This record gives sequence, structure tokens and C-alpha cells, in this order.
Amino acid sequence: MTSALSQIGFLLFVSALVAMLMRRLRLPYTVGLVLAGMGLYLTHVRLDLQLSRDLIFSIFLPPLVFEAALCIRWTEFKKDLPVVTLLATLGVLLAAAVTAVGMHYTLGWNWGSAIIFGVLIAATDPVSVIATFKEAGVQGRLRLLIEAESLLNDGTAAVAFVAVLGVLAGEQQSLLSLCGSLILTIGGGALVGAVAGWGFMLLAGRTSDHLVEITFTTLAAYGSFYVAEYYHLSGVLAALTAGLVVGNYGAPNRISNAGRHALEIFWEYMAFIANSLIFILIGAQEAQEHFSGLWIPILVAIALVTLGRAVAIYPVCLLFVHSRLKVERRDQHILFWGGLRGALALALALALPADLPHRDAIITLTFAVVAFSVFAQGLTITPLLRRLGQISSD
Repeated sequence: MTSALSQIGFLLFVSALVAMLMRRLRLPYTVGLVLAGMGLYLTHVRLDLQLSRDLIFSIFLPPLVFEAALCIRWTEFKKDLPVVTLLATLGVLLAAAVTAVGMHYTLGWNWGSAIIFGVLIAATDPVSVIATFKEAGVQGRLRLLIEAESLLNDGTAAVAFVAVLGVLAGEQQSLLSLCGSLILTIGGGALVGAVAGWGFMLLAGRTSDHLVEITFTTLAAYGSFYVAEYYHLSGVLAALTAGLVVGNYGAPNRISNAGRHALEIFWEYMAFIANSLIFILIGAQEAQEHFSGLWIPILVAIALVTLGRAVAIYPVCLLFVHSRLKVERRDQHILFWGGLRGALALALALALPADLPHRDAIITLTFAVVAFSVFAQGLTITPLLRRLGQISSD
């Protein structure tokens, strides 16, 4: 226990130095963290903390999703809900299909492994997306669209992932049952989050102690996530809904003035800690992967995932071209290139059963796609935003 705590302290120290350096160099903080993690491994600094599905889902995701949702205004969010919903459902399925078909016919993978890889890599990662766009200073509708999509598409990917694993295990599932599972996962997760958010805000309204108020919001974030996951619902959507409730109906009405100010600072710091640890660990894990001998599959996977993202964005946005929900072409380009992959895909890949064909290759290719996402997309998204006039060039 003491060793783990000391390592966390050391990693936070490293992340603080990286944050200072990257700000001076005007480079993405997440890129610096991944490089730092790789550097620690290559200099033989061994970490007891290792990336796993449980670590990502149980520790890192709840505060990151909740903090992002706190900043989303419901009045704006509900206007674009049709666009976000289609991107997070139809878009994810289209992206998964493109990748799966490509992996099957290009690399000769069996359909089961190809579909599994397509599904787990199709959903954009809320951790990477939110960190990158917040750091770039993006505001307005574009930030809402890309952050909300990355938060919602987890439900689609999770249901599809479990469904495909079930089919591979010999379970019989009809299209109707799959649709029912998707609705239950999404709706149930949202319901759990709403109940947790309202319940803890009712309790928070009975005190003026800002420390107690913050404690109730922490319970809302982690409690909603854990309860939803326990009942096989979407923990991400539960934490998202809880954050929306607290941010839009709890904090403005039931939390004291001191509590609102402290709440913003506390959750911003929680997000900083979670992002720091998760990207350093991603870097350390990346350095352990052996990509030699897999360069052709890696290039094929990156190309297919990129193509799949394009198919997920442009045709879906075309459906709204003659409505008030039209997404401008420049925003579509950013939605396409800003669909970063990260911890969510890694968590699903690391949770694959040991006897799945191509399991090791799937994990390696997932790390490769995440590396491409962090470095190639992460380093170029800010210049693209400037070029398209979404942020100032100062």
C-alpha cells in the first residue's frame, strides 16, 4: 500500500513537471504525459500500477466523465441530442463495420476477431477527447458535439462488445434482443445517474458546509457509475447524467456559493489527477509493446479506423444538412480528425478472453491505434482548429 501511494506521488510530481514543460513548449499535455510514461519504462523505472479494465473503469472514468458533464448546459445539449445520438449509435456501428470488413478481407482475420476489434476501436475515447479539446480551448457547439458524442458512444460500443463476445461463446441472440439490450443499457444507465444526482443533491441542500457538498457530488459520480456497472448498465452514461443533474439543477439551486466555487476547483483537479495518471500509464504500457513484425497490420488497422471514422461522421451529418441542426463542413472535419482513441479501447482490449483468436494481435493493434491517435491526431488537432478558425492563433 505504501509503495503504491509513493508511486502515485512520484507520478503526480512527474505530471506536474510535464505540464509546466508542455505549456512552455505549447504542445499538448497528453502527448507529454505519454512520452514521460515511455521514458520511465525505458529508463527501467518499474511501476506497480498497470493498466487494466478495472483500473480504467473503476478509478479513472467516473471523475473524468462527471467533471465533463458538470460543464455541459442542458439547454444546449438537448438541442443537439438528435445529432449526438445518431453519431453515437449509427456512427459507431458504421465505423465498426468498416473496420471489421477491412480486417477480414485485408488481413484474413476470422469474422469474430475482426468484428471484436472493429467494435472496441470504433468508439471515441472520452478521456482523450475531453482532455485534448479542453486544453485546446475549444468552446461552443463544436466542443459540445464532440465531447457529448464521445461520452454517449460508450453505451453502443459496450453493448455491441458484450453481444459479439456472447455470440462467439455460443449464445443465441436475435436482433430484437440486441436492440433491447442497447435501450436497457443506455436508458438504465441514464436513470441510475438521474436518481443518484437528484438524491445526493437533495442531501446537499440540507447543509451549507461546502466540504460535505463536495462529498455528496463525489458519491454521485462514483456511486452512479458503480451501481450502473453492477447491473450491467452503462456506467459512463450514469456518471454523465449525474453530472448533468448536479451541474444544471443541483449546483445552481441547492449548493451554497462557497460550495459552487469549491466544486469547480475540486473537480478540475480530480480530472487533472486522473488524466495525468492514465496517460503516463498508457505511455509506460506502449513502451512494453512489441510492434516489430506487425507494421503492415498496424498500418492497415490505422487506415481502416480512420476510414471508419470518416464513414461515421460525414454521412450521418449529411442527414441534417437541410435542418436547423446542420453541422458545418469545417466542424465535420474536426469531428472526424478529433475522434481520438485511448483508455476506453485499451480497457476493452485488455478484457478480452484469453482463448480469443488473434487476442494478442488485437491488443497490440489497439495500442498502435491509440499511439497514432495520441501523437498524430493529438499534435495536429490544435493547428487544424486554428486553420479552420475555431480557436485564435495567439
